[in-house]
Amino acid sequence: MTSSFEFPTYPARLSDAERDKALQVLRDGVAMGRLSHDTFVRRMELALAARGADELAVLTADLPRENRLSRAVLGTVEAVSGFTVRLRRAWQAERLPKLLLPHAAGGHPLRIGRDPASGLRLNHETVSRVHAELRRQGGLWVLRDLGSTNGTTVNGRRVVGAVVVREGDQVGFGRISFRLAAHRDQ
Repeated sequence: MTSSFEFPTYPARLSDAERDKALQVLRDGVAMGRLSHDTFVRRMELALAARGADELAVLTADLPRENRLSRAVLGTVEAVSGFTVRLRRAWQAERLPKLLLPHAAGGHPLRIGRDPASGLRLNHETVSRVHAELRRQGGLWVLRDLGSTNGTTVNGRRVVGAVVVREGDQVGFGRISFRLAAHRDQ
């Protein structure tokens, strides 16, 4: 007497390569203007949760598959666009006025704002009366936002509380920006 065993079969799990290919088709759809951002985000969530190839096929059925030539063209356009943005930022950063860091021996913080009593008075509508302060602490320069309305930034990032700054950093108070420079005798 022989007995037979039957095992249920389950569909094969998706490979990372299959999922990545579907996500790339969705990215290309956004780049070509065939999908809105909201549709892309929703389909991306569904692609990441998909269990089978048929679910991925449904998500990309209305999008054309890219050939190698159009992929190369899109990649080149993306690279050139990124380069021009970086070049523009570098060009603008070099043209910023310099803000000399105070002498370390002074010991007093440099107050920055519209207030006439500020050590650095910036008379601009986006600068608060008492905007920020720059001080030397433990051998480092620390920039602290003092609750300004339009914020203080260092290298394009908003300062929350205090942050260490160095020579060459780009600092912004409201919409007024400077490049930090050190005295050569420090």
